[in-house]
Amino acid sequence: MRTDSQRAAKSTWHISRRARATLGAAVVLALGATGIYIASASADEVAAPGVRLEAEAFSAQSGARTEHTTDTGGGENVGWLATGDWMQYDNVTLGGTDLTARVAAHNTAGGSIELHLDSPTGTLLATFPVTGTGGWQNWTTVTAKASGVPAGKQTLVAVMKSQQHADFININYFTLGTSAAASHAPATATVAPPAGDSSSSAAPSSAPSAAQSVSAPTGNSGGGWVPVDQAVWQRQLAAFNAIERLPVPAGTTRVAEFHTDCTVANEAKDDPIVLPGLPGASHMHTFFGPTVDAATKSADLFNRTATCNAPGDNSAYWVPQLLRDGQPVKIKSFRVYYGSRLADPSVTVPFPPGLVVVHGDAKRQVPTPKGASGQFWCAGSAEIGRSADGNWPVCASGGNLIFQLAFQDCWDGKHVDSPDHKSHMGPMQNGTCTGQYPVAVPNLSFMVNYDSLGGNGLQLSSGMASSMHGDFMNAWKPENLGPLVKICLTANAKCGTTPSFTGG
Repeated sequence: MRTDSQRAAKSTWHISRRARATLGAAVVLALGATGIYIASASADEVAAPGVRLEAEAFSAQSGARTEHTTDTGGGENVGWLATGDWMQYDNVTLGGTDLTARVAAHNTAGGSIELHLDSPTGTLLATFPVTGTGGWQNWTTVTAKASGVPAGKQTLVAVMKSQQHADFININYFTLGTSAAASHAPATATVAPPAGDSSSSAAPSSAPSAAQSVSAPTGNSGGGWVPVDQAVWQRQLAAFNAIERLPVPAGTTRVAEFHTDCTVANEAKDDPIVLPGLPGASHMHTFFGPTVDAATKSADLFNRTATCNAPGDNSAYWVPQLLRDGQPVKIKSFRVYYGSRLADPSVTVPFPPGLVVVHGDAKRQVPTPKGASGQFWCAGSAEIGRSADGNWPVCASGGNLIFQLAFQDCWDGKHVDSPDHKSHMGPMQNGTCTGQYPVAVPNLSFMVNYDSLGGNGLQLSSGMASSMHGDFMNAWKPENLGPLVKICLTANAKCGTTPSFTGG
């Protein structure tokens, strides 16, 4: 398992020396302050016969990140690949049944790369065996035999399989028979400077600003930037601006806050944000609000019965399932606080229509000892010990295990989704939303209470405690969300589930 410091040291931005064409579009995503960048190619150029298929030339992906490689020829490889991750390649022509993959692996479990046709669950074409190579940049070539050579251009999906939950393999390139012709060949990418930078190019440092980005093409919820419907958004903003504030009664707690309480709607190995249209392709999630499946879109939620008690809240919320010794741990309660951490909450506006957001990292597999940030803790009682592995608290009688997941406060004002489902949202700076993320929206905070005192045998369906994450799909009715934001949040007043300063 790679540590964060190893990842940051290995992830300096590099333009591929194997580039052969100019990208039709490139997306570079700054992921927090880790120094990790994703380059997502979407050009339509087709490489000449005999050219290998570069791993970073995917048209869609789940869990893939690019980094500079020390393999022969230099350039980029795809790393941080764990079981269930996949990369899609469009318009690929197989030149024969003899296939190879250039891989590096630093793991003990081993695994495989499966090549499927059309989708991650489509017809299995070939399987590459993977064993440890002794390091993340110790490269070797593995071979596979295709079950056949389908005629014409195909969609290939490379799916990772391993018993190891953490990342287990890097891939540099594939060769697909003797004359593999593939579109989306990697190429030179020009990186646009971050907002406010007058320079002509931007070279990220090892700790880039979350505000760095490039022009974003539109796409769908599986791997691209999705623009907000500006006509609908502007109508909702006009209605919101017309709402009058109410006088705040004396004695009201002056905290910008309201909430919604939800019970479990369903549990499934689905994720309609990260893996849309792919039932069973995810780890197990616990869903709150309306019932959710892999095909669910924001618009679908308005027509479903919700388990949340705030009037007008048909939004969907989900987290990975918590297990003890392989058995699900019961949810004691789930509350979502909507608040503001800004110095001036009066500038807060409602969420845009169709917004989806992921917060946290399902692929983060690092220890969470006592005192570590982002860990589970004890509610209602003291922590009296730790699990044998040190990653989980042991709570005194009368308490319970809890996790709080706080989302970002600021929105880019343009997109309701992004390739990593995070980069259209960003942090406030010095108490304000500015720069690349100028629009203040409510700050979401999931409070997940479990019917457990913690201790040994615990694991998330996504792996270690550090992989805790949450997903939000907005389906608030504007006529309900608007007054809550205007009357409660912008007035810095605490409410409950309605804009009435009661029940808070």
